[in-house]
Amino acid sequence: MSTARPLAQVGAALPSLPLAHAIGRAATLALYDELALAPKPGLVSFADSGSHDDMDARTFMRSLLALRHYFVQIALLGEAHAPFDALQACGIAAEARMLKATGGVNTHRGAVFTLGLLCAAAGAARRDGGPACPAGLRSTLRRHWGDALQARGGRISPLPGGIAAHRHGLRSASQEAALGFPVLFETAVPALRDALRRGLGPQQARVDTLFAVMAVLDDSNLAHRGGLEGLRHAQHAARGFLAQGGAARPAGLEAAQAIHRDFVARRLSPGGAADMLAAACWMQRICGLAA
Repeated sequence: MSTARPLAQVGAALPSLPLAHAIGRAATLALYDELALAPKPGLVSFADSGSHDDMDARTFMRSLLALRHYFVQIALLGEAHAPFDALQACGIAAEARMLKATGGVNTHRGAVFTLGLLCAAAGAARRDGGPACPAGLRSTLRRHWGDALQARGGRISPLPGGIAAHRHGLRSASQEAALGFPVLFETAVPALRDALRRGLGPQQARVDTLFAVMAVLDDSNLAHRGGLEGLRHAQHAARGFLAQGGAARPAGLEAAQAIHRDFVARRLSPGGAADMLAAACWMQRICGLAA
């Protein structure tokens, strides 16, 4: 795998765009990759609304379009080595635009946080002359904003997911970021890379990546909707799916669809895992994981 090419090559397919636009466009496309994937247990796709009564694929498309300039803006802030407060203000403004576009429905709050930080890291890595590889981007994120993320991770979020994480003793999204997104870099990225290396197509590779994340992530959205029992049920289902061969086995996608129906019946939705999948898809576009 070639992962050490200059970050400037990220925009090679988009030669008319500045690099920040290529970074931001990769984030928008990654969110589309996640939305378009099916079957996807409990989550919204073009096939159905999963476990959600208040949103559908059209809601997500409105959200995605409302966020497309944000990812460019935060990449530029990263390139400028802006302080964390500036990144946070940019994210808060983006979240407000998202909520306006969706009529108050939270579609991509987690992605605003996770993908926003990754875009900032990519911008900073470009200025620093760092390589376009997962390890380089993780190192850049920690070097520039690690202290601020550590301080943020020590606070209890007033949002439903943060409250659920605190109640059940789980690692919150802020704490995951403070550790440099270990599930993203140590589970999601390797799972997607390895699936593609085995010759799986994009749909199968992304399904397996999503299940790999579900198996290990303290997904506060699952804990919020189904309590600790719901989270453990989802993790057990994901581990079983992978142990039986995942999406590549005969009838693998049908098995994933059966788990989707089960999650819908239980009103479970692994939104945190969906954010990690989108981030891994972004990483694939930025780093060329299958190269």
